[in-house]
Amino acid sequence: MFENLSSRLGATFDRLKGRGALAQDDINEGLREMRVALLEADVALPVVKEFLAQVREGALGEEVVKSVTPGQMVVKIVHDHLVEMLGGEGVALDLIAAPPVAVLLAGLQGSGKTTTCAKIARDLRNKEKKKALMASLDVYRPAAQEQLAVLGREASIATLPIVAHEKPLEITKRALETAAREGFDLVLLDSAGRVHIDDKLMDELANVATLASPKETLLVADAMTGQDAVRVAQSFHDKVTLTGIVLTRIDGDARGGAALSMRAVTGCPIKLLGTGEKLDALEAFHPDRIASRILGQGDVVGLVEKATEVIDQKEAEKMAQKLKKGSFDLEDFAAQLAQISKIGGMDKLMGLMPGIGKIKKQVAEADLDEKLLKRQQAIISSMTPAERRRPEILRASRKKRVAAGSGTTVADVNRLLKQFKDMHRMVKRMGKMEGKRIPTDLLRQSMPGGSLKFP
Repeated sequence: MFENLSSRLGATFDRLKGRGALAQDDINEGLREMRVALLEADVALPVVKEFLAQVREGALGEEVVKSVTPGQMVVKIVHDHLVEMLGGEGVALDLIAAPPVAVLLAGLQGSGKTTTCAKIARDLRNKEKKKALMASLDVYRPAAQEQLAVLGREASIATLPIVAHEKPLEITKRALETAAREGFDLVLLDSAGRVHIDDKLMDELANVATLASPKETLLVADAMTGQDAVRVAQSFHDKVTLTGIVLTRIDGDARGGAALSMRAVTGCPIKLLGTGEKLDALEAFHPDRIASRILGQGDVVGLVEKATEVIDQKEAEKMAQKLKKGSFDLEDFAAQLAQISKIGGMDKLMGLMPGIGKIKKQVAEADLDEKLLKRQQAIISSMTPAERRRPEILRASRKKRVAAGSGTTVADVNRLLKQFKDMHRMVKRMGKMEGKRIPTDLLRQSMPGGSLKFP
């Protein structure tokens, strides 16, 4: 998400930062380019107008005119107003109430409500030790209730047993009674959706909300639906008073306008982001971090948090010692590839790294995708323990065997060995540079593919 917007804004800012002083014409030109970029990203027109008016006021102020680096000051102003547009500060789920606390999920059919329900329950269990009961109120879509039950089994989260011919209000009442009787902290109510908004959907949702008195009423909206998602959010908010929004499919080819418009149009905070299909692909919404990603500044805090969740601390310490000594073999290299996969693959990893937008074309050419990681892992897995510890013994006949065993080619094996050799050299150099700045060629060599050139 935001890829095109980030690219367009980045080009605009590069031009502004390349000028020693900014005239009013420069700022006007930059604002026109921002307007086009935001509208192309599906940001609602009233939101664009208000945003650009605020940026114009700040950009023409004395602080920018007298600044040594006026271009950088404009970037900061845009960043600050983006954060404000997105809500200022992140807003977490509010679950402070006598248990069981009810959470109602609403949204159109196909927005990802059912998967999001399981993701939230899993996340709250893992991070806050909350015991959740999930209940599907969707008695219309075939197998909708069974879908939630399957996800519950996959995530080891309890689901309310399915009773044939039960109505949504009856299911809601039984879920609340079961949760109270069996000591659950939360009840997550996965409401029915429709392909479009209608009176029947809204009336049913309002009745469920009246019965359950949910502490949180979350709209689950597909980020890929663009400005239509904003209209949907407003309609639901008018009927049931939403407390938060969950944006799903932000990993898809979305232009991002929904995220930039929703808070401004509805006044309702975006609380969570669905970042993929897997049940662990859920993250809190932080306006400042999203603004940084849009402006190509990455999200280092998010990267560290994700790494902390998936990386085993003892293994990390053991690896650090090996790196310090310069004793790095292919088994260690395979372990690093596995950690990248756990974080979410190269796309996710590089999306959180500052400045990556400037080398987007080279990233694409280097083929840094999940398939490459899996291919490299397959090659290493096809080696014997001795070959992984001492790659130098891999001669022609061994390479042929490894290629055949991993379903790759000898050329693929040679590329992997060259990359490992570059990384091994990098590790040794890093060991000698403690406390010094790491040159960009070392960073380039550490990437899968080893062929990126940093500006």
